[in-house]
Amino acid sequence: MTCPFCRIAKGELPAHILYEDLEVMAFLDAAPMAPGHTLVVPKAHVERFAELPEDLAGKMFSAAVRVGRALQEALSAPGLTVGLNDGRAAGQGVPHVHLHLVPRFPGDGGGSLHSILPYRRLRPDPELAEKVKALLSG
Repeated sequence: MTCPFCRIAKGELPAHILYEDLEVMAFLDAAPMAPGHTLVVPKAHVERFAELPEDLAGKMFSAAVRVGRALQEALSAPGLTVGLNDGRAAGQGVPHVHLHLVPRFPGDGGGSLHSILPYRRLRPDPELAEKVKALLSG
């Protein structure tokens, strides 16, 4: 297996592990964007967000909440950006689902989620809403 996150989960690659249970682990990012930048990953190899079983997604987010609180307290960080890049078009660098926890500070130079794409005045699309609702109910 060449997936670095799977190798970390199996103890084959070193990492600064902050949290671990039977299905999820959190470790410091090897190339942090900020002090405390942490990744929360399922131990099982799951490449894309849509492939993630809902119960495992819940466990990942529960771990992210706990780890995020601890990071903010340890660093006295007044903010935390939580992100997930799904697919190459979204900037996913490692094809294994992972949440980024990035502690944030005033004046750190980072932006909000809205800084990812150029601002455009869009309106909610009612046809899209109906299409997605139909897919979810079917």
